[in-house]
Amino acid sequence: MRTHEVVLHRIEQDLAAGKLTVGGRLPAERALAEELGVGRSSVREAMRVLEAMGIVRTAVGSGPDAGAIVAADPAASIGAALRLHMATRTLPIRDVVQTRTLLESWAVQEAAGQARDLDFSAIDTLLDAMDDEDLSPEAFHRLDADLHVAMAGLAGNVLVEAMMVSLRDSIHGYVMQAVPHLDDWPAVATHLRCEHRGIVAALRDGHGAEAAGLVREHIEGFYGRFAPVRGSGDV
Repeated sequence: MRTHEVVLHRIEQDLAAGKLTVGGRLPAERALAEELGVGRSSVREAMRVLEAMGIVRTAVGSGPDAGAIVAADPAASIGAALRLHMATRTLPIRDVVQTRTLLESWAVQEAAGQARDLDFSAIDTLLDAMDDEDLSPEAFHRLDADLHVAMAGLAGNVLVEAMMVSLRDSIHGYVMQAVPHLDDWPAVATHLRCEHRGIVAALRDGHGAEAAGLVREHIEGFYGRFAPVRGSGDV
């Protein structure tokens, strides 16, 4: 292993063993370098990698908030990787859409089984915000992204929620590129609002299979609108 990988391996072991936990502070740079017999530059490189992965959060200085703290934000690392692969055009957008469909349809069906115990206030707020007809397409789709993540989050699966955040961020740019080519954006927005309301109603009533089907039709239907704009639908 390269020297910074020695540091990464040690931190991975400590996390797995419970010696380090979320919110915990990593050893000081000098102490970690001396303990592992590596240079401080290797420790710094390892910290940069971990911070980019969303595993730690670092702050410079000498106060109580200085140093590296375990943050463990899976959405940050998954999202960064997906966006980079999308940028290199190695991931067909069709595959991204299919994955998102699988995750969301499972999530709403799972959440519907516990609908009586769920808090829909955040989702209702987003739905109401999206009813504003003066919203720009950019603002509408930002709210749309938040809504879909919120619905998936009701299932209570942290990884699914993190992947949803990543997937939505990954396709947002391509959705926005397609909007100017749609024949009638206001009519499309109205249709999307109705579909959102229908999904949430089925979810709230505990109709899991119906909610899953509506989510699938909603995602595939909108993809069908902008796929022709991009030809084959590949990135």
